[in-house]
Amino acid sequence: MEFTFERSINYYETDKMGVVHHSNYIRFLEEARCYWLQSIGMPFELLEENGITIPVLGVDCSYKYHVTFGDTIIIKPYVKEYTGVRMTVGYTIIDEKTEKIVLIGETKHCFTDKTLKPINLKKYKKEFSDKFESLLEK
Repeated sequence: MEFTFERSINYYETDKMGVVHHSNYIRFLEEARCYWLQSIGMPFELLEENGITIPVLGVDCSYKYHVTFGDTIIIKPYVKEYTGVRMTVGYTIIDEKTEKIVLIGETKHCFTDKTLKPINLKKYKKEFSDKFESLLEK
């Protein structure tokens, strides 16, 4: 199931050159990830109610093209890797108007309990693990 998140660029997200500042893309990825998790029935609230957190371990972005104030981007998150303990979410960001790829990136995560101790979701909450496993890009 492909999920897309549409977002317009705000003026305050641009830099002196009039393009989106590179640091804002990390925020865009998180926004898309939150809405994506909600759309698959795994919102952060549900995870937290079950004692699960998903901290970010790393971010990698390759900037391919720029966007500016007023542009609309489409963000497509997907599960790249999943082990039960760790998950890598991949992202493609596309300029809606030109259809050019703006960014290719990924965020690396681990699953932890409320004390931030790593957990294996396959053992801790199998039905949640099954959901993430089903989304794994083959």
